[in-house]
Amino acid sequence: MAVFAPDSLVSILAPFDPVGRVWVAYSGGLDSTALLRAAAAVRERLPGPLWALHIDHGLHPDSGRWGEHCRVTCEALSIPLLARRVAAKPGRGESPEAVARAARYGEFSSLLGPGDLLLTAHHQDDQAETLLLALIRGSGVHGLAAMPVVADLGLGRLVRPLLDYPRAALEQYARTLGLTWLEDPSNREPAMDRNYLRNLVLPLVRERWPAVSATLARSAAHCAEAADLVDLVAERELVGLSGERPGTLSIPGLARLERNLCKGVLRLWLRRRGFLVPDSVHTGRIVAEVLSARPDADPLVAWRGCEVRRYRQDLFALRPRPPVPVAEAVAWVGAVLELPHGLGTLERVADPGGIGASLPPWRVRFGVSELTCRLPGGVHNRSLKKLFQEAGVPPWLRPYVPLVFEGDDLVAVAGVCGCERAAGAMQTEPDAAAGAQTPLTALAPVAPAVRWSGHPWELLGFFR
Repeated sequence: MAVFAPDSLVSILAPFDPVGRVWVAYSGGLDSTALLRAAAAVRERLPGPLWALHIDHGLHPDSGRWGEHCRVTCEALSIPLLARRVAAKPGRGESPEAVARAARYGEFSSLLGPGDLLLTAHHQDDQAETLLLALIRGSGVHGLAAMPVVADLGLGRLVRPLLDYPRAALEQYARTLGLTWLEDPSNREPAMDRNYLRNLVLPLVRERWPAVSATLARSAAHCAEAADLVDLVAERELVGLSGERPGTLSIPGLARLERNLCKGVLRLWLRRRGFLVPDSVHTGRIVAEVLSARPDADPLVAWRGCEVRRYRQDLFALRPRPPVPVAEAVAWVGAVLELPHGLGTLERVADPGGIGASLPPWRVRFGVSELTCRLPGGVHNRSLKKLFQEAGVPPWLRPYVPLVFEGDDLVAVAGVCGCERAAGAMQTEPDAAAGAQTPLTALAPVAPAVRWSGHPWELLGFFR
């Protein structure tokens, strides 16, 4: 069995440039206690000042006492401690482990400064458990690669310096120094998958194969190498597959790829955009249902935290959309209006009716159909559907576009165009025989009545 010593931390962290802080994720358990004590022993040789970070998930009645234990330990070691409480209560059908992990890492990500390092106490046995869970769940090579030693996290990086050491080596180190640590009783509950493997399955396997943790960790390393090769090939294809909108992929370009390569490109693209990588079923649906759909279709493949859609020849990966605002109008008095559901703000930049500084009261509505708009200087009314089409606004975003009214007159379609009041809110578009339509490009030199900013799709360039 490998013997753990604090100098190993120095070797692993030596390649890193100086950073603002080196954090240790400190729960108070055996593993993180050993890591914190080792880091304290070599703090002068770390790439930055040493801090401890304790996350209280609020799932156990003794969690407050655990936090106090961590505070006392850090004071004894003269290590600054930052404690945070997160909401990690699982919903119906959710895994408590997964919810707690997501809440914990979300807090980690938000706290790391640029370049900061966060050290966690994952060890060789954890790596073996992670690989077995991935196998049981049918993961691909990226899942079977288990946990990398270094990974990006927020503005900083996550480092797992103990992956070469079994838990027994950390316990030997802690007992030699006479350290004290906490025991979370939930770690013995077999209902949790990882606990079932750790406490019931792996002890039996070790009776026959004592080095099973080391050999499984070695298999994970082989899978990591294979995953790197997959990403290397996918990266070469991804470079030339940008769509017309920022952050999108070209659907015709993807369609030219061999199916398995296309899936690899999609997974790499989604991972780099910060989304949870979909399982094989959802990945297959993207290829079969979204890429193969008609250009005017509106297919959707969604999983936790992500929606994949197409519009024309571009493939989009988006955060789940907020609720569609209620049909009731929102009163707008003053120069700026904060929209509901995180849809950003509206600012008056011009008044298409010429009232100007008087700032008449306006109302904002969403999702109203059958409206028409006469563009400034135009001759005929045009349907909002046609204006949205010519502006390149997808059908799935149109219900969220603020429609600005003065009285019953539509005066602006936020991010698209201003409207002359003579258009009226419910007029119908004239028959094509009545005359040629004013092209949307005629709007270019005319400032819209309002500026829409801070909305979720601003970076995608749908709206001016």
